[in-house]
Amino acid sequence: MGIPEFFLLLFILAAAVVPMVFFLLTLQNTLKDISMENRKMEPGMVWLLFIPFFGLVWQFIIVNRLADSLNDEFIKKNIKVDEARPGFAIGLTFCILGCCSIIPYLGVLTSIGALVCWIIYWVKINGYKEKLKQTNLSDF
Repeated sequence: MGIPEFFLLLFILAAAVVPMVFFLLTLQNTLKDISMENRKMEPGMVWLLFIPFFGLVWQFIIVNRLADSLNDEFIKKNIKVDEARPGFAIGLTFCILGCCSIIPYLGVLTSIGALVCWIIYWVKINGYKEKLKQTNLSDF
């Protein structure tokens, strides 16, 4: 492997890891904004997604627990949202499409769908985080 190939590999790795880090920071900070009694998982546990293969299963658990945590927190604070389990449907779709992306031929299409759903999920969770921050600030 020559120097140009090394830098190309480094660029591709950074292009994949950097957005993932910011995504996980969003999930972690969202969980931090949820009161301890309503959290279904500790905020730092989102980083387990970086473990190969385990992360494929763990993403489903995160989506499930975060949706339940957000739901309980919104009920407690009497915040109206348009989903019974905030972010769950798009999060589950993103997880399923991500897992299907390993299927030969079909994987190309499902990985594009997974990327789109991942971005939508990220934006949605960030919106819920901002909603919680506004409510937390008004509590003082």
